[in-house]
Formats: sequence, C-alpha cells, structure tokens
Amino acid sequence: MDAAAQSNVLLVILDTVRKDALEPYGSTRGTTPHLSGFADEATVFESAVAPAPWTLPVHASLFTGLYPSEHGADQESPYLDETTSLASTLSAAGYDTACYSSNAWITPYTGLTDGFDAQDSFFEVLPGDLLSGPLATAWQSINDSEYLRRLASAIVRVGAMIHAKLASGERADSKTPTVIDRTKRFIDESDEGWFAFINLMDAHLPYYPPEEYREEFAPDVDPGDVCQNSKEYNAGARDIDDEEWNAIRRLYDATIAHMDAELGRLFDWLRETGRWDETTVVVAADHGELHGEHDLYGHEFALYEQLINVPLLVKHPALDADRRDDLVELLDCYHSIMHALGVDPDDGDVGEEANPVPLDRTRSLLSERYRDFGASDDPDPGQRAVRKSDGDYGFVEYAQPVIELHHLEEKASEAGIDLPESHRAYSRFRAARRPDAKYVRADRIPDEAYRLDEYPKEELPVYPADDAVVAETERALARFEEAVGGAWNEAAESDATGRDALAEADEVTRDRLRELGYLE
Repeated sequence: MDAAAQSNVLLVILDTVRKDALEPYGSTRGTTPHLSGFADEATVFESAVAPAPWTLPVHASLFTGLYPSEHGADQESPYLDETTSLASTLSAAGYDTACYSSNAWITPYTGLTDGFDAQDSFFEVLPGDLLSGPLATAWQSINDSEYLRRLASAIVRVGAMIHAKLASGERADSKTPTVIDRTKRFIDESDEGWFAFINLMDAHLPYYPPEEYREEFAPDVDPGDVCQNSKEYNAGARDIDDEEWNAIRRLYDATIAHMDAELGRLFDWLRETGRWDETTVVVAADHGELHGEHDLYGHEFALYEQLINVPLLVKHPALDADRRDDLVELLDCYHSIMHALGVDPDDGDVGEEANPVPLDRTRSLLSERYRDFGASDDPDPGQRAVRKSDGDYGFVEYAQPVIELHHLEEKASEAGIDLPESHRAYSRFRAARRPDAKYVRADRIPDEAYRLDEYPKEELPVYPADDAVVAETERALARFEEAVGGAWNEAAESDATGRDALAEADEVTRDRLRELGYLE
C-alpha cells in the first residue's frame, strides 16, 4: 500500500461549469459557499486543461488516462469498448465502485459505466434500466458489427434529438438531489474502501433551476422567455442582446447554486459520519460553456478558454490547502485516483483479467515526480510532446461534432440560412495550451493563437512569426499531432450525418434500432 493511500475517493464532475462561475475562482455572485469552504481545505488548480470540450471524450479520458485520439470515444464512434476503465481496475482491486449521473452519455451503451458495481442513470429519456440486460446486449451487437457501426452517427443523432425534445422545459426536473441520496446510500452500505463518481447536470442547457434558486438569482426571469437553444444563436437564426445574456447567466448561476447546496449536503454528511478525513475528494468540471464570447453559445465548435480551462479542486493529505498555477491536465485524475487508493496494476493487485493503463506517477497530482515526463517508462503522446525547455503543455482535441452539426444545420435551414463549408462548425480542432499561450489548429478555418498572459480572454490573436512563445506552442502541438497519427490539416467530409447508412439498413438492423427506441 502506497503511503499516499486513503480508503475512499469521491470524484465529482460539475457538468458544463465555467471556472469563473465559482467563488473559488473569483465569482462574486454568492453561488458557491460550500465549494468556497471546500477550497479552504483543498488545492485549487488555476490552470487545469480538459482534453476536449464535451462530455463523452472527457469522461473517457478521466476513466482511462488517455487522450481522445487514443481511446477513440467520440460522436462518430460513441463507445469506450477496448480499454479497461478506472472503475474496473478499482473493482478488481477490491474497492466498491458506484456511478450516479443524469448525463445521457454516461450510460451502459457508451461503455462509460463499465466496471461500476453500482450504477444508475437519472437521464429521463434513457434511464439506466432501459439500456441494461437484453437491450444493452442489442446495442452491443450493433457496436460489435463493422457494418452496423456505420450507423453510429445516425443513431446518436436521433438519440440527441430525443434528448433535445424531451429533456427540456419544466419536465427537466433536477436529478441532483437523487444523485446525492443514492451516493450516500452506496457509501453507507460499503463494507470496503470505495470509489464514487457523480456527474451533476444542472448547469447544462437548458437552464431550469429549482424555483427557490431561480427566485434568489433570477427572480424576474422566465426560463421559457430566453434562448435555451445554442444552435439557433450559432446558426445566426436568433439574436441575443445584452439584457437577454444577463438573464441567461443569472439562470446559469441559479443552477450552480443548487448544485453547490446539494454538494454541501453530501460533504457535511461525510464529515458527520467520520468519513471525510479518509476520503480523497476531487471536484472538477468536464468542460465549460460560452455565453456570447467569440459570438458563440454553448460548448461546440471551438476550444476557447471558457471551455477548456476548467475548475479542478483536490483534497488529499499529500496536497497543501493552497492555490497552484502550474499547468495540469484533467486526464491526470485517472492516475491520481489510483495513486490515492494505493492501486498499482504493475504490482499485480488488480487481478489477471484486467488490462488497465498502468499507473504513471509522473501523471499523478499526488506525486513528487508529477510531470517529470522524462522518468515515464512508457510515455503517452502528451508526454512525448512536452520538452521542458519549451515550457509545459496540455493538449485538447475536438473532432467534427455529428450531433451538434446536425442541429445547427437544422436551425439554419428553418431560418433560410445557408452555412458555408468554411463555417467553424465543420472544423476539427486540436490545441496545445500552456499557462501563458495557446495554439489551435483547425482543418477548415484559420489556425488561432493567443498570449494568455497578455490577453486572457483571447481578444487579440497572435501569429507564430511575431511571437516566440506562440511559435514554441505551435511546435509542441506539432509534436503531439505526430504522436497521435498526424495533423488534421485537410478538411474532413462535411456530411457526417449517416443518412445514407440508415436508409440502407436491413430490416434486422431496423428492428434492433426500434428496440432501442431510435426508430418508430
């Protein structure tokens, strides 16, 4: 057992929460008193980089320690099906594991819940029991067939349309109190050490905070009167003025205040039951949100700071209650959690059948060797791309978003707008980010680069020829691109909807899709 080991780990993801919306990161709006108290006991990381700007690839990275290009979970292939997950590894090592979420991507059909002994999805449209048993087997048969996998983009697109239609408005009651209650029950029933993962979805569009929080933070705002569809705005079909942006942000604040209160309820219970001191607690966002910055709404089609520089707070005896501005990556949580529980697959303590990504202490936030990548036995693409003489970097990837692109095209078409092929929605993006600079490569729009130390809001682009730091950042991105198979410097096919594949599906395939609720 490692000296850093504790008995338990609680991993909390605040879905779609901007760093600047939290009081530990400078918000003055009074939304997060419980997180402020937690920050007094934790290390608050100022420069944490998410590996992608949306849920599926980020969670796959959290659960594998791999970059999106390595684990392959994306909208065109929305499955994590080849890499042993963190939960599987910890379960094999004897820990009780649980996953509670109301996010549509964190369900058995994506593989993200594999290895959790206890799990439940509180997503209204695709509850956990719907995609378990025979139906999960049916989905897996689709996933396992090379022909049927051609239908993946069509399947996930239809599923997202169901989500957009049903998981909105007054019907979208917060599931966060239930998530907290189920987490407490799991912990109470655990006889061993445990790993509990929860994803809280309140701050994801559409914003419908519970009434008491709306009355406090947005008393004059009717959620039905403001734009709750980011694709309408991004397509140019809907304008939002300053007054409406203010109303949207206040609704957003109300959702965060609700999550903070519920999280405080869990934290207080852990203290009252004597579990707090023996529990490592990690609180992060998987990605952020744009509220009009760069003329964008939501978390698609870009890698700006509001999306990928995420909050990360960690409580562990090996970490000081302090603030750190050195760069860290969200995928490092995988190694940090194994380190916190004293689990090292190379020591043979996870069973013979498990085949996880090995613990790498140069990726553990708890290790004195953290980011000493020269000491890594089997460096990953990010480790190979970092040369200390050029600074320290995090890397971000965003493949063409099938679902969001479909919705954007739909809203544009309804408004009589033709989207040019040069629209950023058709681009793939990769970025290298260091604390003072960022370089973003795109395949359909011009590259973007910024000096974050001079313009943290990325107001003024900088060119490598004009800035040595930006030039170094572009070289680091090129090394990463080489390590993951080459740069995205040629435009990808813009028609990623899968309509033809769905039209060609045989009746057996269609029967399976009907069983899963994707066809009528």
